[in-house]
Formats: sequence, structure tokens, C-alpha cells
Amino acid sequence: MRCLIGRYHEVALKGRNRWRFVEQAKDNLRAIFADHPLASIRSQGPRLIAELPDDLDDHGVAERARYLFGIQNFSISYSVPLDLEAIKRIAIERAATHPRGSFRVSTKRDNKRFPLNSMEIDREVGAAIAEALNLPVDLHTPSFAVSIEIMPECAWVSSGKIAGAGGLPLGVTGRGVAMLSGGIDSPVASYRMMKRGLRLDFVHFHAHPLVSRASRDKAVELVNILTRYQAHSTLMLVPFGGLQREIVAGTLRPLRVVLYRRFMMRIACELGKRTGASVLVTGESLGQVASQTLENMTVIEKASSLPIFRPLVGMDKNEIIEQARALGTFETSILPDEDCCTLFVPEHPETHAELREVEEAESRFDISRMVSDAVAATEVARAKYP
Repeated sequence: MRCLIGRYHEVALKGRNRWRFVEQAKDNLRAIFADHPLASIRSQGPRLIAELPDDLDDHGVAERARYLFGIQNFSISYSVPLDLEAIKRIAIERAATHPRGSFRVSTKRDNKRFPLNSMEIDREVGAAIAEALNLPVDLHTPSFAVSIEIMPECAWVSSGKIAGAGGLPLGVTGRGVAMLSGGIDSPVASYRMMKRGLRLDFVHFHAHPLVSRASRDKAVELVNILTRYQAHSTLMLVPFGGLQREIVAGTLRPLRVVLYRRFMMRIACELGKRTGASVLVTGESLGQVASQTLENMTVIEKASSLPIFRPLVGMDKNEIIEQARALGTFETSILPDEDCCTLFVPEHPETHAELREVEEAESRFDISRMVSDAVAATEVARAKYP
């Protein structure tokens, strides 16, 4: 029997509440293999064990499993009777799937009744692989490792462990809505909150048809990348250009950016409440642009009816770029576009806005009507993985 064995780290520390995290991880695993249904899923100690379908090869399994939050590492393992010769035979088969190179054997023996200890199993199985495949042993920097787990009912043999996504199972901490600009920061902020178990829907503000569709297309692609971690996503595309023109016509130049952001907060909160969100996620980093000074962020967040999470607030741009590259969103984020954030922006925007002055400027607008119109005009796009 071929199984995916995922191993917890942080989840294993949750004590009496661990079952909630494990059940959420099981649900997420079913979702990511929805088109290739798993025969069974069970938890055993710090492990999640799922019997794999025959119609999905090891590469396809690994490609999906590495996006499963809550799993520190995993292996594609084969069950073997508790017999040393049977273990050797499967270990040789698994080692033969690797390119030529050095190897090591690593055994974990949960079943203490097995006649050999972990070091003895390593030595016996390692010698069998070396003789059968003429491969050198390297205990420190091997090209690959063969992993063996001696359990009470059987042994599990795999050609090494693969790093998982870590964090907490997605959805276990609730639901939020992320403001996705199409730039470098917001996808990284979204990823960091998803890794803490927060399921996200996404909101993107665009100025089409006043400008091209480029920013919309980027938002769709970024959501497709992020959806690998949550199997399905909703992207809400808000036409913002008309509202911006209304603000421009009735506001002094320096305050425009602050008012744009406050209206975005109101609209995002309204959309988020409709999807069951209890928090707003942004990619703001303190002092990075005019709207992200301490004073402006304080004034802007007053317009939000939901709490705001800013996972990047203390990070510098180089740190964010490094994470965007690792996430795979950087190349999409830097594609040229014309987003609403650059439309009608004053040459010298206000960086130290005062709430009294901003509220006075907003008193000239029918805020409720403007927010309702934007929500009503919002388009909804869906993304699925795989």
C-alpha cells in the first residue's frame, strides 16, 4: 500500500485542542486531492496517513502535498510487513528511483518489539542497498535518504522526507479578506496569514476601463498562485476609477491618497462581511509609501469596520522581495501595469494626515451611496487548485 505520511510540528503542541487542527488538515488534504479521491485518511501520533490513489504518480502527489499548511514534512511511503528482508527489498526499490549518488538510511522505531534497533536496521538495510545498486554511503551530506518507520502494525519505507509548508492547517483560525494590489507586498502578506491558518478571499481595486486590464490580469494570476495553498479562492474585482474621479472633483490634492485608501477599506470590509470574513489583511509596511506613514495608517484604519492585520508592517523591502521570490509571485508582481493607485495621484500627497481634516473632506460625499455602488459593480472570479 502506498501512502502519504505527513508529520506535524506546531500542531503536535496543541494539547487537548489538537483534534481540531488534525480534522482541519484532513479536510484540506481531501480538498487538494478532490479530483483523485483518497481511499482513507487517519491520524497516528504526530502523523497524518492517507492512502493514495493508483492514478496519481509520486511526482503529482508531492507537487500537491508540499502546499498543505500544517505539515512540517512528508514522505510517499510504502507499507511493508515487519520483516527485515521485506524492508530491504522495498528500500532497494525506492533507492533505485533516484539518480546515482550517495545515500544514507534513517530509521525511526516506534515499535520497540522489533528485534533490531534503529542503528542495526540502518546498517543492515544500508548494506543491502549499497550491494544491490553499487551506491556509496554518506551519513553527513548524502544525495538522498531512505527513511524507515517501524510501526506496531507494519513498517513504512520511503525515499526520504520532503519539506512541507509548515504553519497551521488553513481555515483553523478563521476567515479573512486580503486587499490584493497586484504589487510585491500583498501576495506575501496573504501567504503569511494563510500560513497561520487564515482562509482568505481577495479584493482587487482596478481602474479599468480608464486604464488597461493589466492590473486585473495580474491579480487573477497572483490569486491562482496563492490558491495552491487553499484549493479554492474567491477574487472580488472592484471598479474604482469612477469613485476616484468623484473624490478628485471634491477634494484638495494632498488628501486624495488617504481618501482613496479609506474608501477601499470601507468597500473591502463590506465585501468581506458578505463572505464571512472577520479580519482585513493588507500588505502595508511602515514608512514604505505616502499612505503608510504612521499618521496616515492611523487615519486610514479608522474607516475600517474590521480589525486589520499587517503581517509585513516591520519588514523592509528586501525582506519582502526575498519572500516573494520564494513564494513564486515576484515575477508576476513586477510586470508593468496601470493600477488605480497611480491614477489621479497628486505630486505631493499628504504624509501626516489629521483625522479631523479628513473627515471634514469626506463630509462632502455620499459615502454610503459610493460604497454601495462599488460593491454592486464588483465582479467575482473563482480559482481552483489543481
